[in-house]
Amino acid sequence: MAHKRDSYLSTGSLMNLFSFHGFCRLAFCLVRSPGRIRGQINKSPYCDFHQCNNLAMIYLKVLALHAIIVLGLRVIGVAIAQGCAPSAAQLPEPSDLPIISTLPDPFIFRLSDRRVRPRADWDCRRAELKTLVQHYLYGYWPDPTRETVRASRDGINLTISVSVDGKTASFPANITLPSGASRANRVPVVIATGPLVPVPPEPFLESGVAVAAFDVQYVANDSYARIGAFWDLYADRDIGVMTAWAWAESKILDALGEVVPEVDTSRVGVVGCSRYGKTALAAAIFDERFKLALVMSSGAEGIGPWRYYYESKGAAEKVENITTKYGYWSTTELCKFDNVAGNSTRIPFDAHELVSLVAPRAILWDEGEEDWWTNPEGSVSVVYGASKIVFDWLGIGDKVGVHVRPPPDDLHCGLSAYPAAQPFVQKVFFGTPTNVNFSNISPVPSRGVPMGILPSATIKCHLRRRDRITPKRIGCTLRRET
Repeated sequence: MAHKRDSYLSTGSLMNLFSFHGFCRLAFCLVRSPGRIRGQINKSPYCDFHQCNNLAMIYLKVLALHAIIVLGLRVIGVAIAQGCAPSAAQLPEPSDLPIISTLPDPFIFRLSDRRVRPRADWDCRRAELKTLVQHYLYGYWPDPTRETVRASRDGINLTISVSVDGKTASFPANITLPSGASRANRVPVVIATGPLVPVPPEPFLESGVAVAAFDVQYVANDSYARIGAFWDLYADRDIGVMTAWAWAESKILDALGEVVPEVDTSRVGVVGCSRYGKTALAAAIFDERFKLALVMSSGAEGIGPWRYYYESKGAAEKVENITTKYGYWSTTELCKFDNVAGNSTRIPFDAHELVSLVAPRAILWDEGEEDWWTNPEGSVSVVYGASKIVFDWLGIGDKVGVHVRPPPDDLHCGLSAYPAAQPFVQKVFFGTPTNVNFSNISPVPSRGVPMGILPSATIKCHLRRRDRITPKRIGCTLRRET
């Protein structure tokens, strides 16, 4: 018997272990062993006590090895992603960047021209992309680990104080809770930016969602004047005021967790329209605690693409419109694109990649059908299709959506956008199913996805292999749009 046991557990052990018979034999042993004495078990032709123990140990070792490998791969993945972000010294001047006339391919590393292949590559590509958008558009996001945030509450009024490097600055905000919110019944919350284009709280409150709001002027004045709490802390930063406003939304989230026990800080979104829509997008990119971004009528530097304008009915916002009049919204690097041949086609990313940085969290944007300045055809027809390719590849296609406001509320920041968004909000925060089609771009004409990898095409594919291979090679069906 001893010889047979040794033979079974050496040369043939793994073969028998992973066979159906071997598994059943182990299960039989484990079930019967506690109720049998060793002698009785050893007499059984089906189960040997020593063999049973040894098989169990092999299984445990295999499971432990699997756990170590999985954990190791995750740690390596994080380390690789952290090492993927280039330093500022590695990034070219705008004049040295190549011209990309179509939408940049989100699955191509911009600095190495390497293609994203396994799923882990996307983490690395995402880290590279986040550095690019900070360097050439937003400015570098302050390190939150160096900051200390304190908050106080007086009814609906909040005061947020932030300390860093021996300096402290404060700004106010407020919180409005829906009926029934309590410490025992915590509710989701959206953070809204104002006051130029305020967000109406009623649609959210009726959906059971709290609304926190603040006045940007207390954080960073909407001008070249560096006035406000952010500049009191970061006076020497080359950073846009919209990034400063997005930073404030992140600090409000910290404060909510400290002094507003009625809200659930695991279900938080950001919302804004026009320049505040651009801000909401930036906040969602840099603070991954935000589970939802509602970006309304944002135009260029938001969801509006740099490379595609449809101006047959009205002018659209372009990079030069921002840099000449609102250069303080962004880092000074963006202004340099005005002075180089190719202009915005040298920007190493476009709006669909900004949207992709929000994944795997949820994002919905709203456009007025005739809000020409925000380039609704570009953001709805082009950017939605291009960004959904990434969301679909990640297996989360239902987390990106778009809504088009028809007449008579089809101009800039129409208030009907907020009630229309509530089914999407309910789905994200409460898991409530919806029949609303947030992929419907009509009445905006479909213009396809003008990327070099997928010219004028959208992807329809089975995603079971998405972790190993890129959309181009999944075996997807490309459906051309007209």
